[in-house]
Amino acid sequence: MDAVMNFDWTQWNVWTQLALILVAAWSVQWVHQRVIRGFEKATEKTHNPWDDALLFAFRSPLTVAIYYTALYFALTLVHAHYGWVLLEPLGEYWSIGFVLIFAWFLMRLTGSFEQNWIHQAQKKGKEIDKTTVDAVAKLARIIIGVVVFMMILQDLGYSISGLLAFGGIAGIAVGMAAKDLLSNLFGGLMIYMDRPFAVGDWIRSPDRDIEGTVERIGWRMTVIRTFDKRPLYIPNATFSTISVQNPSRMSHRRIYETVGVRYCDASKVKLIVDDVKAMILAHEDLDTTQTLIVNFNSFGASSLDFFLYTFTKTTDWVTYHSVKQDVLLKVLEIVESHNAEVAFPTTTLDLPEAVLTNFKS
Repeated sequence: MDAVMNFDWTQWNVWTQLALILVAAWSVQWVHQRVIRGFEKATEKTHNPWDDALLFAFRSPLTVAIYYTALYFALTLVHAHYGWVLLEPLGEYWSIGFVLIFAWFLMRLTGSFEQNWIHQAQKKGKEIDKTTVDAVAKLARIIIGVVVFMMILQDLGYSISGLLAFGGIAGIAVGMAAKDLLSNLFGGLMIYMDRPFAVGDWIRSPDRDIEGTVERIGWRMTVIRTFDKRPLYIPNATFSTISVQNPSRMSHRRIYETVGVRYCDASKVKLIVDDVKAMILAHEDLDTTQTLIVNFNSFGASSLDFFLYTFTKTTDWVTYHSVKQDVLLKVLEIVESHNAEVAFPTTTLDLPEAVLTNFKS
C-alpha cells in the first residue's frame, strides 16, 4: 500500500500522454495511407496525369508532416513537464520545419509535373519542346527556393527589408565582379524565352566555327556535339552576338544545279530544258508547290548553261542526297536521249591558212 501511495502519478500521466500522441500519429498515418490508396485506385481509371503527379508529391511530405507534428507535441509536453533548456526555442522555430516540408512538396510536385508533361506528350505522339519544359521547371524550383529562404529568415528573426537593401548593394558589387557569369545566365534565359534552338537540333553559325547537334542547354553554357563527335562548350552569352542557323527547322531542302551542254548541241537546248522541267514536275519526291525553275541561263566559256531550281519534300540529309542523285541522273538521261552531251572545258585553236598549208605539205 505504501508503494502505491509513493508512486509518481504525474510522471505516469506524462508517459501516458506521450503514448497517446504516438498512437494518434500512427492512426492518422494509417488513415492517410488508406485514403491515398483509395485516391490512387480512382486516378488509375482516369486519363489525366496531373492527379497522379499530385498524389505522388503529396504522399511522403504528408507522412513526414504527421510525425513532425507528433514530435512537436511530444517535445512540448516534455518541456512543460521537465523544463529542459534545450527545448525552449522549440515554439519559436517549429514553423521552419513545416516550411521545409511544404517546400519539399512543391519541389516534388514540380518534378512530377515535368515528367508527366513530357510523358503525356510522347504518349499522344505530340512534339514537345523539352527545353521549354526544363526551363519552366528550373525557374519554378528557383522561385520556390528563394521564397522558402526568405520565409526561414523571417522565422529566425531577420529583417527581410534590411536583407533586400543589403542584397541590392551587394548585387551591384557582385554584378560588376561577375559580369561574364551574369551575361551567360541572361544569355541562357534568352535562349529559353526566344527558343532559337532546342535540345536535339542541328545548328550552325556563319560567324563562328560552330556546327553540330545541341545536347544540353544549361544556365551558363550550351553543349554542342560536332559532327566529328567532339563536345563543344559554348558560353550562352555568345549566342547574343552571333547569327545562328537552325537547319533542323527547315521545311524543305533545295536542289540548285547548273548543267552545261556543248555549243554544237545549241539546237537541242530548248527541248532538253523542256524535258527536264517535265521530269521535275512529275517527280514524286519533289515539292512542285514551291519555287520551280528550269531555264537556259548563260553562254559559258565552253558550254550553254541551264539551271534547275527546285525543293525536295524531305528534310532528311541522307534521303535528300538520294533524291538529288536520282534527279541528276535523270537529267543526264534526258541530255543523252537528244543525242547531246554534257560539256566539259575545251579550247579551240584557230591557225592562219598559211600555217595550215605548210603543215599539210
